[in-house]
Amino acid sequence: MLDARFPDRLRLPISFDPERLAGDLARLSAAEWTAHFVQQNYDGDWSVIALRGPAGARHPVQMIYPDPACVDFADTPMLAACPAFREVLGTFACPLQAVRLMRLAPGSLIKEHRDHDLSYEDGLVRIHIPVTTNEEVDFRLNGVRCPMPAGSAWYLRLSDPHSVANRGASDRVHLVVDAVVNAWVAALFAQAAAGEAA
Repeated sequence: MLDARFPDRLRLPISFDPERLAGDLARLSAAEWTAHFVQQNYDGDWSVIALRGPAGARHPVQMIYPDPACVDFADTPMLAACPAFREVLGTFACPLQAVRLMRLAPGSLIKEHRDHDLSYEDGLVRIHIPVTTNEEVDFRLNGVRCPMPAGSAWYLRLSDPHSVANRGASDRVHLVVDAVVNAWVAALFAQAAAGEAA
């Protein structure tokens, strides 16, 4: 059993302007989305745009794959056209690895699965920032729903079982940031946990 310092989900004490995020999303053409490569994990349309990925990667699948052995990451050309997303990433005072836009189309489902070694305790956290969402998105972590409004920022311990269903009529797009745990991350999480306990 994991000896967890923090709960399986934390709403972080940072937030971003949903309209500016949506504006950046609109700048990226539909042709740039790449189908998620782990096809057994979903039904429907789950696709990705890499904003930061393994340095030197050129093939779209290589760019969206968060290779656990990779230590050298670089921004992709898509990020250059997105000032709001760059501003978001600039608030993270920690090393960033993969950064992706992840789109789940209406009627699509991400089956329950675990992303191993993706937790605060393992030293790598995944932060979800909803860009566009709707009331019918059902994100479940350890079987419990986690509603996330556009512009909010969330730590989710994704080494635990989780699933997503988009039962709404519009895309659900999250900016997903993989960040290395350092003192800044520890302080941010501690502030979030203290706020939840208050």
